[in-house]
Formats: sequence, C-alpha cells, structure tokens
Amino acid sequence: MPTPPPGPTPAIMWFRRDLRLRDNPALLEAATDGPVLPLFVLDPRLWGPAGPSRRAYLTASLRALDASLREHGTRLSVLHGDPAHQVPLAAGAVGARRVHAAGDYGPYGRQRDGAVEHALAGAEVELVRTGSPYAVAPGRVTTGAGEPYRVFTPFHRAWAEHGWRAPVDAPRPGDWLALDESGEIPDADPPAGLTLPEAGEDAALRRWADFLDRVDAYAEDRDRPGVDGTSRMSVHLKWGEIHPRTLLADLARLRSDGAATYRKELAWREFYADVLHARPETARDYLRPEFARMRYDEPGARLEAWREGRTGFPVVDAGLRQLRATGWMHNRVRMIAASFLVKDLHLEWHHGARHFMRWLVDGDLASNQHGWQWTAGCGTDAAPYFRVFNPTAQGRRFDPRGDYVRRWVPELADPEAVPDPHDPGPEERATVGYPEPLVDHAAERREALDRWEEIR
Repeated sequence: MPTPPPGPTPAIMWFRRDLRLRDNPALLEAATDGPVLPLFVLDPRLWGPAGPSRRAYLTASLRALDASLREHGTRLSVLHGDPAHQVPLAAGAVGARRVHAAGDYGPYGRQRDGAVEHALAGAEVELVRTGSPYAVAPGRVTTGAGEPYRVFTPFHRAWAEHGWRAPVDAPRPGDWLALDESGEIPDADPPAGLTLPEAGEDAALRRWADFLDRVDAYAEDRDRPGVDGTSRMSVHLKWGEIHPRTLLADLARLRSDGAATYRKELAWREFYADVLHARPETARDYLRPEFARMRYDEPGARLEAWREGRTGFPVVDAGLRQLRATGWMHNRVRMIAASFLVKDLHLEWHHGARHFMRWLVDGDLASNQHGWQWTAGCGTDAAPYFRVFNPTAQGRRFDPRGDYVRRWVPELADPEAVPDPHDPGPEERATVGYPEPLVDHAAERREALDRWEEIR
C-alpha cells in the first residue's frame, strides 16, 4: 500500500458499532490524517435481518450521532448498499487515502471488511483498523498453548491479567467533510406496542451515571427482575454508544462486590465474542456437535405459545411479553425462558435464539447464540445437561413478591384474585383468563434427561 503523502490528507471515519465521538480511537486516528468524512453505510445484509427493534433503535442512534456531529459543524453522511462498493465511492468523492474503522470480529463483519479492504486497495486506499468494540479484542487472550479458551473462569482470569487501555478523549474541533450526495437515515418506527429506550451517546452516558449510583447493590439485585437492579447498558454497548473501557475505568475506582460482579459480566460479553471469533460456525451450529444428535420435537403450536407468552408458566410468559413490549428481557428471565424452551418443550435452541434476535434491541450475535447454547447445555459450560430450571421455583426465588410477573402478565395482577402469581390454581386461571400450563414440568424434566442419556 503506498504511503500517504505528507501533510493533511482527507480521511474517512467509517462508523459501524461505534456510534459515538468520545473514547473512539479510530476517530482520533482519522483526525490525525486531516479533514474527516463521518460515514455510515446502511448495509442490506445487516438491515434486513435486524428485526423491528434494532432497526428502529439504529435509526434513532444514527440521528443522535448526526446531531452530535452537527454541533461540530458537520453531519453524518449515509450511503445505502454494499460497503465494498459504497466505501470506495465515498473515498473517491473526497480524495481520501485512508479509511478508518474499529475492527469487527464477527463472522460477517470480518468477511465484509476483507471485501472492502480488497476494493479499496484497487484504488490505492488503505483500510485502517483501530480498536474494537471490546476492552480486549477477540483472539488476544489465549491459553498457555496459544489456544482460545472454552471455559469462562480461566478466560476471565487471563482477561483481567491482560488488562486494557484507558479511554481516550473525543477529537478536538477540526476540519470535517460531507458528501454532496448522501442518502437519508431511514424512518423505522417500532411497531405498535413496542417502546424502546432513548438512543445515543448522551443517553448512554446518562444511564451509566445513574447506574453508578446503584452499582454497589448490583451483586444482590441483578437476578431480581422485579427491581431496577441492572444497568440496561447492553443496548448502548451493542451499538457502541459507549465503550466498555469507559465503564471499566469508572468501575476501577470502586471496591464494592457490586462493581466486581459487574466487571465480571462485562467479561462474559468479551468471552462470548472471543468464542465466536475462534469458532465462527457456532453462530448457527452447535459448539458441542454431539448435541445435534439429540431427539428434538418439531416446532408448532407450543413454540408459538412460547413466543407469545402463553405457556401457562408465569415467569416465562412475563419475560416473553416484556421482550415484545420493550425489546429487552431481564437476563435471569432469559435463562429461565431458554431453559423452558429446550428442556420442557424439547425444541432446539435455534428457534428461541432466532426469536430473541428478532426482537432484542440489544441483540448481539455472540452473546445471544452462546447464551442460548450455555442454557441448552451444549455450549461453553462445564456444568452438564442435567441443569434444568424449574420455572415456578425460579420465579418464587427471584421474584418473591411477584412484582415482575404481575407487571407483565396483567391477568395475574390482582392479588385478591390470584394470591400466588407464580402458581395460580385452575379455578384462578379460569377466572382471570390465564392459560393452563402447556406441560408438566417434572415429567418433561425426566424426558429431557432421558433424551440426554441417549446421546451420552
């Protein structure tokens, strides 16, 4: 690749999963070249499968980024189409010699960036990757033998020992560029009944500041879906409206169990990204292939009942209804709902993972697919398949007053009509119009274990 000529040279900042100005090393690197074109390419390969929640949120986040750029005297240029075609066109339009972006370690992102890099090289333009959406880029943390980790605990230890860089400042005011012919940020309003969180870098920073006031209680409250005990930062991390380095820098000043537990949750996100980087086929296939031989039932009416939150198991139904109403589901309930689909309904994890990816506003391929495989017993987990969540017991343990269930399952909201929202009786169900349980959990647990024995 030819060396760019000395002196200021136009450059492109190609935004992807880093929709922010602060703590953005790729943007800082672009600003060292010369005038910067802020660019986003709306890729149909990603836009089409994104689902209504993420499409609506992405457009809101792009508008927030555009508003921030306008405060700096420029705007976000948006192109529609294949990045391997659109990015070189943008480079040619402004005379850029380098295109800057954060590294993408997902299966499609790596393929796309390779194609863009090849197309740019033909025009003597360099693709420069700086940073990533993670504190530690996938592939950096390996075993003593140089292999990727498959179990979280040793990964977490090595990840913490590896460490990460400090956050960086936003670029100082400088020269900006914009395309004369730029597309529009599309309208993608969420469907009726779906309310999404506020998008953008400023919203992310406000939410994080609010959570820091509560983080000390995180270790105790994070598994209780009926209280405001989690950070809700997953959507902001998904779109890069804030970087995990920023969170980790703030957490480093704290010594509470809550702060330590939250750091560990950030490590889980990075662990799953590392696993997917090492095994890209596990976005669709089993990490442990022997589980593909298990007997599974065909999806049908029971899958549809699960999707709609009509299983007759209150905490499962509350989670699925929360998902459709907010584009988010509490993490403990995600595990309960996933276990129920795989272990009680005997359906393959793919069916649930697809539904989550359709509706989750924070839908992240690595975390979603490997979170499902972890719960299904076929993923990165030393615990065997016989871990089967009892949805009624889980509901009582983590939602003891029934606040979560009563909020999201309005049939069970009246304590006089339904004293125990986690296990209403047949007469109570009939009175309030709540369905009978789809299955007998004890019987289906035995059936799940019998099917596991068949493939051992």
